[in-house]
Amino acid sequence: MSRVPGSLTLRLAFLFALVVGLLLSTLGLYLYHSLYSEITWRDDQMLRGRLERMLVLLDNSDSIEALRQRPRLYANMLDNRESVLWVLTDDGHPLIEVNPMHQSVPELKGSDEVQLRTFENGAPARLAWIDARLDGQQVTLVAGKRLAERNRMLASYRGKLWLSLAGGSLAAFLLGWIVTRRGLAPVRRLAARAATIDMQHLYHRLPEHSEVSELRDLSIALNGMLTRLEAGFLQLSRFSEDLAHEMRTPLTNLMGQTQQRLRHDRTDEEYKETLISNQEEFERLARMIDSMLFLARNEQPDTSLVRQPIELHDMVDQLCEYFEGMAEERGMALINRARGCLDADPDLLRRALANLIANALRYGQAQTSIIIDQQQIDHLHHISVFNQGEVIPEAHLPLLFERFYRVDASRHTPGDSGGLGLAIVRSIAQLHGGLATVSNEHSGVRFTLCLPVSARS
Repeated sequence: MSRVPGSLTLRLAFLFALVVGLLLSTLGLYLYHSLYSEITWRDDQMLRGRLERMLVLLDNSDSIEALRQRPRLYANMLDNRESVLWVLTDDGHPLIEVNPMHQSVPELKGSDEVQLRTFENGAPARLAWIDARLDGQQVTLVAGKRLAERNRMLASYRGKLWLSLAGGSLAAFLLGWIVTRRGLAPVRRLAARAATIDMQHLYHRLPEHSEVSELRDLSIALNGMLTRLEAGFLQLSRFSEDLAHEMRTPLTNLMGQTQQRLRHDRTDEEYKETLISNQEEFERLARMIDSMLFLARNEQPDTSLVRQPIELHDMVDQLCEYFEGMAEERGMALINRARGCLDADPDLLRRALANLIANALRYGQAQTSIIIDQQQIDHLHHISVFNQGEVIPEAHLPLLFERFYRVDASRHTPGDSGGLGLAIVRSIAQLHGGLATVSNEHSGVRFTLCLPVSARS
């Protein structure tokens, strides 16, 4: 199930509001806890103070009756209707009681130290108590405060905190939306500019002078991608044109010869000559299609190599033996100086070297030698094929490994590769992580296949 794309502005605004909400929640929780602790501490100190004053009264009084005769004193000690005061006997009977809100007396465990506890039964209250002796009997002094008023105040404070949290989060969302929308304005401008680029306008580029460094880097990366796409489309366009041109020539020959022979009755020998000529054109088309399929397969990203250790001298010997007949026809000699061992795909390497040797035999000067040599330079095997003859103009050298490229477009020889032989050599070299080069020398041309040195070498 595909996800519906959302607005980056809304997402960032929501995240900003979420962060602000979490921050406000943490701050509000801390403030609420601090206020609660402070109020509790103050109430406890007040209750302890009342107990201390009651102990002073007990020490300065002769009897309980004397204390009972001064009820006004206890009321003045409490100051409000939320406070309670008891002097209890051992059985829990109140000797003295100031309890305007009729708070029930809980069961208390005796102690010689001041004890503090919150009781939730009935009306919640905070009580402090301590045991003392009066007239020879043990009594319990209890000072307390009902928590209704404090709870109402804390509830009101919590409500204000929640209201502040909601308002702050909403304000953060709105401000985040405004700020994010303004901050993403360069992105929208970049997107609008990118939307104008199509197949007919691949030469357009995105502005790289953005005031935002991240967008500048993005523009540079996208422009690099556009440059590669433009080069790829141009190469594809040239390839389509070259392919149509290369295939049109043999098809035109086939159609012309066939039509010419069909205009009049011909002898069996003439028909045989036509079939032989057509066979040559068919073979040329077959070689071209085979080479195109080979290049297409090798350029797939998941193409795998079957690397094996190869004795280079032995492989070149086999190729020299294969091309011996073609070399003798032109009075040329194949000299094998290749040495060493490398890890490569045997079939691919054999095809690349065969293409280079065939190219040297086809365009080299008759009655000369073709030298196949090998050197190891900078962790690369340099396997070169040198033929004597006319040098290639420098302007053509960078283009020789392009598909269907020929220095002389009108020059065709029997058995040629249709302008794809050197393109196959470069493809095989790149597939092995290497490269193919060509250079002019004082007496000829050297094609070099550069492959990485293996650990076995």
